[in-house]
Amino acid sequence: MDDLDALENWAGPLLARLSPAGRRAAAMEIGRALRKSQQQRIAAQRNPDGSAFAPRKPRALQGRKLREKAGRIKRRAMFAKLRTAKLLQIDTDAEGLAIGWAGRVARIARVHQEGLESEVAPGGAKYKYPVRQLLGITPAERDMIRDKLLEHLAR
Repeated sequence: MDDLDALENWAGPLLARLSPAGRRAAAMEIGRALRKSQQQRIAAQRNPDGSAFAPRKPRALQGRKLREKAGRIKRRAMFAKLRTAKLLQIDTDAEGLAIGWAGRVARIARVHQEGLESEVAPGGAKYKYPVRQLLGITPAERDMIRDKLLEHLAR
């Protein structure tokens, strides 16, 4: 049994005493804090275990000079748009909490999360992406979930 199952077994009876609206409010509060933590970790380019994301594959020069600027891709932090609150959505109800992406963005995130093979461009070459765990629970986040839950139950 992992830590999340243990947390669920511990918190389940306590949450059962709350009304459905109270459970939903607690889930939303925890969800917001968890999303913020996930966004910060993705911005820092870190996996949940603390290791750095696999670096990008160097781009082939394709017949251009090394210092030529035409057609270059600016190398910024990966997943800048994926970590926005608009795309990294929280779904809560009285039964639980889910944080993730939807639609086309979810496919892109899944390819990186699981290290799948995908087309680089529509109809283009395929590339097996390295695993970059975008979503995951760190030990600090487990503690934060426990603390937020206890804080909410103490009200």
